[in-house]
Amino acid sequence: MSKRDYYEVLGITKDASADEIKKAFRKAAVKYHPDKEGGDEAKFKEASEAYEVLKDQQKRQRYDQFGHAGVGGSGGAGGGNPFEGFQGFGNGQGFEFNFGDGGLGDLFGSFFGGGQGQQRSRRGRDVETSVELTFEEAIFGTEKSLHVTLDDECEHCKGTTVEPGYEMKTCDTCKGAGQQTRVMNTMFGAMQQQVLCSTCNGRGKVPEKVCSVCHGKGTQRKKQDITINVPAGVDDGATIRLRNRGEAIADGPKGDLYVNLRVKPHKKFTREGDLILSDEHISMVDAALGTEIEVETVDGTVTMKVPAGTQSGTDFKLSNHGVPHLRGSSRGAHIVSVIVDIPTKLSKKQRELLQSFGDAKKSIF
Repeated sequence: MSKRDYYEVLGITKDASADEIKKAFRKAAVKYHPDKEGGDEAKFKEASEAYEVLKDQQKRQRYDQFGHAGVGGSGGAGGGNPFEGFQGFGNGQGFEFNFGDGGLGDLFGSFFGGGQGQQRSRRGRDVETSVELTFEEAIFGTEKSLHVTLDDECEHCKGTTVEPGYEMKTCDTCKGAGQQTRVMNTMFGAMQQQVLCSTCNGRGKVPEKVCSVCHGKGTQRKKQDITINVPAGVDDGATIRLRNRGEAIADGPKGDLYVNLRVKPHKKFTREGDLILSDEHISMVDAALGTEIEVETVDGTVTMKVPAGTQSGTDFKLSNHGVPHLRGSSRGAHIVSVIVDIPTKLSKKQRELLQSFGDAKKSIF
């Protein structure tokens, strides 16, 4: 299904000012936000994507010139997570991407009363680490090894906290309820409050004899080597979530391991969404007469034709040489900006030739 024109999505004309674009988006966002009764999530994301492009002057210029292909194809909607629930790459790993909202999600979450979290069951602590990627590794994907030290299940008691050969017994403090009643004196009188039992931590049972290795903690500090497969097309700042690879806890599930991806800058290329951008310099003679140049891409060198009369700052699109889409087999484009170099020092002969060219041009008009 082809995308609608971004100006049409926001209901504005192509000469709309930045202020008009902002007002149009706000109107659409309030109307379609999915947390609002009668909202439309698909239209909200469509409006968010259009705004992300049109509010940026450079992206807007490329969109006007190349259409959707000039701004990364799929866009980068600020009001949703296009990779939410992304699962499974190699080794049976279950992980997902979390790029975060940071703006619209927080704004509308508080405005419409969304984002009310539910209480989580007792579980191990989440762990955060980071890994550095080269520009090419982020584009084409790679395999990375992580070395982390965290609390893992005690090998001796298998996380039960009980010395092997012994069992759990009912907690004498709470009589198996897992809770204690605390009496607090307030200005309104004595008030009772139910709290976790301080002896069994809410389990209702305690070991007949605690584990001689972990001393009843149920965990041991261990060094772990973890291999992850980084899929092609990830961007700087992305986070891979590995479920149940965080720290362990007695009588509960493990936490999660969050791996933050840091992509090192490239000496020649920059990236916007699924676009790769670079500059190529040519002489004013080649710009006037036309030429062919060798352009460096992530796939190798490509020959590109520069037509006669090309102006400095003109963009050329090399299709399918950009960033692979995380969902699907297609790729974005490589946008090449041609910079025409004007000589700062001229020989006498060159000056005479240019002067002759200038005189001939004047005589024509």
